[in-house]
Amino acid sequence: MSRPEEKGPISSASSDASGLKSSSSSSGPSTHHSSIPPDWEENPDLNISSFKQLPSSTFGYNQHMIINDEFKEALRQILWQFRAPIRYAFAYGSGVFPQTASGSKSASTIHPHASTAISSVQGNQGKMIDFIFGVSYTQHWHSLNLQQHRDHYSAIGSLGSSLVSRVQDRYGAGVYFNPYVTVNGVLIKYGVVNLDTLCSDLSEWDTLYLAGRLHKPVKILRDDPRVRLANQINLISAVRTALLLLPPDFTEQELYGTIAGLSYLGDPRMALPAENPDKVANIVKYQLPNFRRLYAPLIENLPNVAFHDRRCSNSDWMDDPDTNATLAQDMDPKKRGNMVRRLPRSFRSKLYYRYQSKFQIPQKEFDKMLEESDDQDPKRVKKQQGGAFDQRVASDRREDLMKEVKRAIKSTVQWASATQSLKGILTTGLSRSVRYVREKISKYRDGRRKES
Repeated sequence: MSRPEEKGPISSASSDASGLKSSSSSSGPSTHHSSIPPDWEENPDLNISSFKQLPSSTFGYNQHMIINDEFKEALRQILWQFRAPIRYAFAYGSGVFPQTASGSKSASTIHPHASTAISSVQGNQGKMIDFIFGVSYTQHWHSLNLQQHRDHYSAIGSLGSSLVSRVQDRYGAGVYFNPYVTVNGVLIKYGVVNLDTLCSDLSEWDTLYLAGRLHKPVKILRDDPRVRLANQINLISAVRTALLLLPPDFTEQELYGTIAGLSYLGDPRMALPAENPDKVANIVKYQLPNFRRLYAPLIENLPNVAFHDRRCSNSDWMDDPDTNATLAQDMDPKKRGNMVRRLPRSFRSKLYYRYQSKFQIPQKEFDKMLEESDDQDPKRVKKQQGGAFDQRVASDRREDLMKEVKRAIKSTVQWASATQSLKGILTTGLSRSVRYVREKISKYRDGRRKES
């Protein structure tokens, strides 16, 4: 009998194997890539229930990062300490993927009784490990978890699973966090989200709260076909958005840095002394091969961008942290207009409204254009080709386009991030909230000291 986290074509023996074949050519990169049908984005079915319903047998393998086997098993053992059913789970952040070369605290001072695998991977950094749990039924999950782990919750847990689930689903980004809890001798933070909320944010960019976390490398511990499909939409949307912000020629670090920074635009923590100012740069610097694994297969399947570096013909370039390959994109308005048209629907509508105001388009004409571009009617199969308006947006001066895209991102991120932070005070409790803020301020000061 297979374990829940081993469902689908990626088993415990192969979950870190990409299933991606190697290809090489004299003019293009030699990368590992999954079999991605060229038309997979046309009317994707986000109601699938089986991995066999994905566009191909290796679809989305780029999302699975390679980590130490013993460390991976230690993370999975933490999931097994929860009796409430977890359908999808990933571990993320600096506790899983290093963002610095070294740290000052030992793992033993952070984790009460960490396994050897966790201690050896974290070394002297001693980081709390962050998880996201995707669940099918929010109230049912919290009801079971409150019975087993009442100590994980603040005083709000005393009011029952109904109130906990309402607080989770109705406020902020739809995530309920329990930080600074010890499971299997390891200090962790876990956020609970309904699968519908997760898939919606990944495919539509409602808040970019979880979609933004998945723009960076994460370790998926339990997979789900719906989420895998929605996340592939999320990842290719991140590439397209970054391309709209980048010049014709750029480097991998510039691309991945732009992608990693999207969800921090408008995040109130970045405007306060509560986050390391070098956070995005550190994430990319220390995880370059993982970013490459995540995005290179998608870049290879886009018609308007390509790696343009001889080093990419080397067989081992994918795993080389010292290679910062160059790329080039086609600035043709028609192709860039197609990118605008294929942006996530919720985010795209915000960008459209910004340009309606800028171009002074009458409301009646604008409403007709929106109706014609609507891709939510299941009875109509529409090829997502950019129209005249999309091309006009894409043809805007680069500085103006960057400004409007960033403003649309900020309007997406700002409210959800701020309300989620305020909700955290209620759900986390005062003492844990104070501890969290102190640690964030400490990271901010450490970053400032390194700058000086």
